[in-house]
Order: sequence, then structure tokens, then C-alpha cells
Amino acid sequence: MDKKQQYAKLIKSEAKRLGFLSCGISKAGFLEEEAPRLEKWLNDNMHGDMRYMENHFDKRLDPTKLVDESKSVISLLLNYYPSETQNSESYKLSKYAYGTDYHFVIKDKLKLLLHFMQDEIGDVHGRAFVDSAPVLDKAWAAKSGLGWIGKHSNLLTQQVGSFYFIAELIIDLELEYDTPVTDHCGTCTACIDACPTEAITEPYVVDGSKCISYFTIELKENIPTEFKGKMDDWMFGCDVCQDVCPWNRFSKSHNEPLFNPHPELLSMTKKDWEEITEETFQKVFKNSAVKRTKFSGLKRNIIFLKD
Repeated sequence: MDKKQQYAKLIKSEAKRLGFLSCGISKAGFLEEEAPRLEKWLNDNMHGDMRYMENHFDKRLDPTKLVDESKSVISLLLNYYPSETQNSESYKLSKYAYGTDYHFVIKDKLKLLLHFMQDEIGDVHGRAFVDSAPVLDKAWAAKSGLGWIGKHSNLLTQQVGSFYFIAELIIDLELEYDTPVTDHCGTCTACIDACPTEAITEPYVVDGSKCISYFTIELKENIPTEFKGKMDDWMFGCDVCQDVCPWNRFSKSHNEPLFNPHPELLSMTKKDWEEITEETFQKVFKNSAVKRTKFSGLKRNIIFLKD
């Protein structure tokens, strides 16, 4: 076994020990196939008011422009599928937002993994990314064999579906690289048929400006009135395309205590949400990704669903 293989094996073994679902490695370089797709998506205005998507176009497509001397992209998946879900008579929250904000949880694990490499391998430098920088997470995860990008544009794996976070370490060390897997969506159109706002305009293309997650999290203005009655009671995010995907039959509960919800969250009813105070919001969503929309944003979403 040569050094590249040996190091790759070592890194994957430590990633597993840290609780990651899986780890794949690909060679850092220009994402040739993604470039025209991203350009078309932006030109078609499918990013809506997410103007930040227009920034750093070159860096999005080439990590060597983002991290000096980078040689490898290590992609990691972390499961967030909960063992229990919300009360059925409730406004809905995307499952990824039940517990502590994943940015904190994953960043800590990535730092530990980088320190491990420095201790075990030597002079390794790099940066950790958790969807807060111009990195095409799903493209890199697919390139490194962790799954394929489904018709709903989420990463999918045959073993565990799609309820996981994707993160990366981009480092200056050459490693043994993995190869992509094949697409297993077949003729299935469950996600396209089920999308409440018809945001999946064609297989593998999502119009972000029509997505419920965009309306409830990203959009700072009022939600367009033409989507009244089409939001399927989602007040933060949306899981419909994942919930209906046949591959998610294989989802297993996570074992990360930090992703467990505040005890009150699962039992809250529509009435509880309609009457939520800022104090309850701060208590239930302490260190949560829901803080991104703020109390006022969540109230706006609930009022839109209620009226």
C-alpha cells in the first residue's frame, strides 16, 4: 500500500470514529461539468434574491482558487435523520433544523479531523467548509463516490437516502481518489410530482426562487401571494422531496445528541406556534439554525400559513 492509499485509509477511519456517515476523496480541480449548469441556473434567475450565489463564480468551480496549494477535496456526510418527528397537527420544520445548528457541530468535527491529520501525517494544511462558502458541496460529494445527485438535486445514496449534511476539508495533500457512483433514480418522478410549488422544473433542476425553503428562510421580503395555500404547512424549510423519495426508506436515526430537539418542539401544535413568544422562540431554538430566520421571520411564515 503506497502512502496515498495509506493516508486515505487513515483519514476515512478517523472520520468514521468522529461519527461521520461516510467519507470520500477527490482530486481538487476545475468542475468542468458543473460550470455550464451553474451559469445557466444563474442566468435563468433560479437563485431569486440569493445574490450571493452570483459571487465567486470561479472559486465555486475550482477549489484551487479558494485554498492555496490544494490537492484534495475530502467530502464527509453526517446523518441528521431524527428518531421522532413533530406532532402531526403542527406547522412543519425541516428535520435538519431540529437540534443544534449543524455549522457548529460539523465545524468542530472537521477541526478534529484536520488536527488528527497533522498529528499522524505531518505538515498538512487546509480549510474546513460547511455550506457557508462558495463550494459546490453536492458536486464534490458525488465526484468522490458518496452518492449521486437525484432529480430533486439532493445527494442520494442507496444505503441511507439523503437526510445528511455535506461538508468538506480542502487540503494540500495528495491522496488516493475515489470514483463516482451511478445514478439510481431511474424513471421515478416522486419528488417532481410531490413538490407543492412545482419548484423542480425538470429532472435535476430546481428553481430555487419557487422552493418553500427559499421562501421560509432566504427571502427577506414578503412571500408572494400566489403561493398561498401551496406551502403544505412548512414554516421553516421543506422536506417534501426527500420524504417521498423511495431511497429514504433506508434512513436510520442519527446518534448525535446535539441534533436532538428541544423537548417542547415535537409536541407543539399549530395553536402553540401561532401564539409563540420571543422568549419561547429563544428557548426552543437556542443555538439552532432556525435563528437564521429570526423570530420575526418565523412569525411572518406562520401568519402566511394561517391566513
